[in-house]
Amino acid sequence: YQLYYQDIRDLRGLQEIFRKHKIDAVIHLAALAGVRPSIENPLEYQAVNITGSMNLWEVCREFKVNKFICASSSSVYGNNEKIPFSEDDVVDHPISPYAATKKSVEILGHVYHSLYNIDMIQLRFFTVYGPRQRPDLAIHKFTKLISENKQIPYFGDGTTARDYTFVEDTIQGIMNAIQYVEKHQNVYEIINLGENEVITLDKMLSTIEENLGKKAIKKNLPMQPGDVQKTNANISKARQLINYEPKTNFENGIKIFVEWFLRNGNSVEKK
Repeated sequence: YQLYYQDIRDLRGLQEIFRKHKIDAVIHLAALAGVRPSIENPLEYQAVNITGSMNLWEVCREFKVNKFICASSSSVYGNNEKIPFSEDDVVDHPISPYAATKKSVEILGHVYHSLYNIDMIQLRFFTVYGPRQRPDLAIHKFTKLISENKQIPYFGDGTTARDYTFVEDTIQGIMNAIQYVEKHQNVYEIINLGENEVITLDKMLSTIEENLGKKAIKKNLPMQPGDVQKTNANISKARQLINYEPKTNFENGIKIFVEWFLRNGNSVEKK
């Protein structure tokens, strides 16, 4: 396979790729991610996440590609009071520009499904981690700083919690989703992809410490704007519709991640 690196804001560049190749389906994972950076650069997030997604749907419409998987995010739930989060919960109250762009992409995706018969599944990812995780995310950042005997930024009192999802489980969900849209017509679905397990910040840190065999040096900081208190996925729809079944619990996932990091994490970051 030939790899292309294409900015999704560039409509003509996308058209050229679709023109050169017979494309049957699109798995759209491209985005600017991150809650805190989106507060600093909201217009860039709008340009990449919203306009970029629309560019992809426009070329799908033009070249008659009607099978589409799209990455959404658990951030759309905001500080949802109902736990666990279900796909039919009202998500009209995002608390970061990033979350707002992801909600917008879900809505616009439905427009293209309705007008142009693009079969589509929007997958709400819940804090994906594992080997090759982005270095700016907490698990990777904490592991690196602890290993270097440096302070870690510790936001809040440790009770914030996330539904961490191991990367291989997320990949399983993506592959099952594309198989589903390939076999079915008139599809528009929103599906949670999580582990259905809630891990507090305190628990996340202690698990990393245990696997590294080192204690963290904490720099206690207040909660940051845009951060949610808790995420937790109801994955019953994913199980029923696309046979999604996560297999890696948090303790094993952190063990795998730390082993990867100790082998080559630093060398990957330096490239």
